[in-house]
Amino acid sequence: MSASKDNVPADANEHCPGPESAGAGKAAGCAGCPNQEICSTQASGPDPDLALVSERLSGIRHKLLILSGKGGVGKSTFTAQLAFALASNDEREVGVVDIDVCGPSVPKIMGCEREEIHRSSNGWSPVYVQDNLAVMSIGFMLPDEDSAVIWRGPKKNGIIKQFLKDVDWSPTTDYLLFDTPPGTSDEHLSVVQLLRDSGITGAVILTTPQEVALQDVRKEIDFCRKAKVPILGVVENMSGFVCPGCHNESRIFYPTTGGAQALFRQRRKHS
Repeated sequence: MSASKDNVPADANEHCPGPESAGAGKAAGCAGCPNQEICSTQASGPDPDLALVSERLSGIRHKLLILSGKGGVGKSTFTAQLAFALASNDEREVGVVDIDVCGPSVPKIMGCEREEIHRSSNGWSPVYVQDNLAVMSIGFMLPDEDSAVIWRGPKKNGIIKQFLKDVDWSPTTDYLLFDTPPGTSDEHLSVVQLLRDSGITGAVILTTPQEVALQDVRKEIDFCRKAKVPILGVVENMSGFVCPGCHNESRIFYPTTGGAQALFRQRRKHS
């Protein structure tokens, strides 16, 4: 059976079997394809829970992924501050999904780390930081804040799926923000696949100015291109430190290759 053209990536090989086929990433026609790794690591065949996720999230207007190939650039802090800024308008409803399964820091950053999740007939109830700002994280489920989550990919994917299909998100939510771990691995593949039918508004990519961070950010940009996730913008964090005493600014992470601005110009030139 030939693959539907709608499901085949634009840069796929000529004889692509389709990303949902049993031979995705493994068939002879996949050799040398830039999407081979992504296709070979995701589950083959349509996920029966996709319809449930799509139904649960159908009323949510915007779904934003906060991404970066590099760790320690401030994704969780940025996600929290963006959520608070959006929720400063009382007419908006905002949700935050912490899919950094092994390092859930959103509850601490948003000041709700001692809260618990409750079940109702409609599913899990997210934790409300304020009346129009809801949060869901595995951090609420751990016995204490020092407990390690030692899970392989399938179990991580399972909890992310539960956060989407089993959590009672308000159907009138305007923004649902996803705080992600570093890299382009299980959590990223899982959330992109699960949101495929309900739609992803786009991704905001975070970096710091130095080249060692930009190297990994370029990989994240490539992931978004291959996974067909629109990039809304790149945020350069930690660009400078202003001394509280003398008020002079120091560049602790020096942009030896031009920082995020140069990266943006380079990508725009080649797009």
